[in-house]
Amino acid sequence: MSLQVGNEIPATVGLSRRLSAALDSFFHYRERGSTFWTEVLGGITTFSTLSYVLVVHPLILSEAGMDRGALITVTALAAAIFSVIMGLRTNYPLAMAPGMGINAYIAVQVCQGMHIPWQAALGMVFYSGVFFLLISITGLRSRMIDSFPDSFKKTVGAGIGMFIAFIGLKNAGIIISNPQSIVALGDFSSAQVLLGFFGILLTIILVNRRVRGALILSILAVTVAGMFLPAATPGARITAWPHQILGLPHSIAPIFLKLDLVYPLRHPIESIPIIFAILFGDLFAAMAVLLAVATRARLNDENGNLPRLREALSADAAACSGGALLGTTTTIIYLESAAGVEQGSRTGLTSIVVALCSLAALFFTPLIAIVPAVATTPALVMIGIFMMEGFADLDLRDGIVGATALVTTMLTLLGSASDGLALGFITNIVLLATLGRSRQVKPLAYVLAGVLLLHYVW
Repeated sequence: MSLQVGNEIPATVGLSRRLSAALDSFFHYRERGSTFWTEVLGGITTFSTLSYVLVVHPLILSEAGMDRGALITVTALAAAIFSVIMGLRTNYPLAMAPGMGINAYIAVQVCQGMHIPWQAALGMVFYSGVFFLLISITGLRSRMIDSFPDSFKKTVGAGIGMFIAFIGLKNAGIIISNPQSIVALGDFSSAQVLLGFFGILLTIILVNRRVRGALILSILAVTVAGMFLPAATPGARITAWPHQILGLPHSIAPIFLKLDLVYPLRHPIESIPIIFAILFGDLFAAMAVLLAVATRARLNDENGNLPRLREALSADAAACSGGALLGTTTTIIYLESAAGVEQGSRTGLTSIVVALCSLAALFFTPLIAIVPAVATTPALVMIGIFMMEGFADLDLRDGIVGATALVTTMLTLLGSASDGLALGFITNIVLLATLGRSRQVKPLAYVLAGVLLLHYVW
């Protein structure tokens, strides 16, 4: 018996080493300063910060008349399928899932406001993805991003960091809306606000003490603590106890391949503005996320460019049309990919882990649903802190750099990442061209700035 056990251990160790070597030969995580378990932990962390999409996205699109149960399954499938495609095609730690801005636009403004059937709206999403793919595979989209000045790329990342932290503070009620002053401080006598605030402090302490998995630990800690603290509703808790743990996935039949590709062709005047609104929204958002996450993960080359940018953009474009076929609105690269990067993720193996978590979540939706918004606050604020380090590389004494940083950051924080990127870029190009530094501007940058300007004034 002892001889048998002694022979099994080396065999097991040898198999583990061969598997690790095989994965490393494909993903090259050691070359990028990472390890297998760092990539796994990064994937779990990324998924934990974007898992809310499994609950929120179906709720939003169900307002358009779509089946909520089917949407939960499709949301997880879209995240899994296109995260795998992104990871294998680019070997970057990027997670994908249905976007949180375009879904509200489709459900509220297009379907409810314009009375367009959700099937037709999905058809418009599909066509926007086709246009998106055309400008991606031709290289036009990558040349657009290459035309961005290096200082502007760092500004975008820092601005998005502030926006992520702002969302986190808002989720906890630490910051609330105020008609007189735009925002105001929340009620610190509230258990939720205090839980979010002390959760932030706990996360900062864990991160600075270099505790592995600090972000995911903070999410778990706040979620568990919320089970024992009162919510604003009398008799309720911040974290609700789950009614069940496991459940079978819902069928996707009610929405799968139900898009209407004929409606946009029959109603072009009505459909074209919607298609281009979706296209520009995804275009700007993907640019912003790629610039921010790639810079933070140190994936850019010595010139500040992303080596496999075209592959990333084409995968993102394919996800737009592919998501519409599944039965959901635009599937995008998620900002929450930065959470995994902060845990050390550097390769596409992280994307694979996110995909596996998404599939597993189909059977644990009751548990995911109990995670309160306040539990994501510490992680989001910490991500914001890290991403703001981009300001350290900027010479804010340079008037053009400082002005561009202000416009980009404020519009990103108070508007959207896409608006901050677009209008900040226009500001940067106009200032460089008019203040004697036109040599720093690439020809395509003038064209892009003009197109962006037309998008806002047309």
